[in-house]
Amino acid sequence: MDLESVECISSSDGMDEDEIHPNHHHSDFPSTKPRNGATNNNNNNSMGPTLIAPATSVHELLECPVCTNSMYPPIHQCHNGHTLCSTCKARVHNRCPTCRQELGDIRCLALEKVAESLELPCKYYSLGCPEIFPYYSKLKHETVCNFRPYSCPYAGSECSVVGDIPFLVAHLRDDHKVDMHTGCTFNHRYVKSNPREVENATWMLTVFHCFGQYFCLHFEAFQLGMAPVYMAFLRFMGDENEARNYSYSLEVGANGRKLIWEGTPRSIRDSHRKVRDSHDGLIIQRNMALFFSGGDRKELKLRVTGRIWKEQQNSDVGVCIPNLCS
Repeated sequence: MDLESVECISSSDGMDEDEIHPNHHHSDFPSTKPRNGATNNNNNNSMGPTLIAPATSVHELLECPVCTNSMYPPIHQCHNGHTLCSTCKARVHNRCPTCRQELGDIRCLALEKVAESLELPCKYYSLGCPEIFPYYSKLKHETVCNFRPYSCPYAGSECSVVGDIPFLVAHLRDDHKVDMHTGCTFNHRYVKSNPREVENATWMLTVFHCFGQYFCLHFEAFQLGMAPVYMAFLRFMGDENEARNYSYSLEVGANGRKLIWEGTPRSIRDSHRKVRDSHDGLIIQRNMALFFSGGDRKELKLRVTGRIWKEQQNSDVGVCIPNLCS
């Protein structure tokens, strides 16, 4: 897709339109910030006598010298007692990375027994996670920990930056040059000169700030089977449980016809591709998009409007009612 032919005009909470130039689409902007934007919140609170802090010598004994990850059975050792994890054993071609002696198939059963007796804090304890787990349960928890960093939600490039939400908002603004808007309503116009040339491409990502939260609005074109389609959807910059507190609507139409989508924004824990491939958003077939564009149907002109609202629990009747921002 010739992205230079895409003109996007956007406005939020009003009808005034600001031109948004497409020159940043599909760019892989290098970040000038650390790869992990989460800050460390060290504290001196006592964790009790049964807790082994990550910096202790016992934890260091369980650290693989090759990958530096915690070792889980089977834990291997050489004839001189140097240990490493089973994954790295295959990488070092049966040679101890410390003394270069042949490894063989010796298990370090003593260290495996020590591991079974440990309780350790989550690796994200410095980011706020208070949980403590037996050694063998810790790894499973860390894959779903609510305090783990988020991945960059930008879909136009394979960006590997991770961090907390404030860091990622600044990263999207400064490194990816994403447009930022305040308010819970939006009015976007998407224009393409040759809509019959459709490739998988991200056209636009806009970040909205409302209700004290951040939302990512995606609009793109891709092939669905043999047919090209256009899709718009919203993602919430936070966890899935928080995302359920909000709803949004999208509307596109012209010539006396319109399509309306209502749903719950997906968390950015779900990748952009996962959301897109689940078709969880407003999908517009090309023929319908050209009908909405009017004229000679040789140019795509789609106006997508929408709003975000927060669901409030009514304690009197036990139902949710929408809370619309002004």
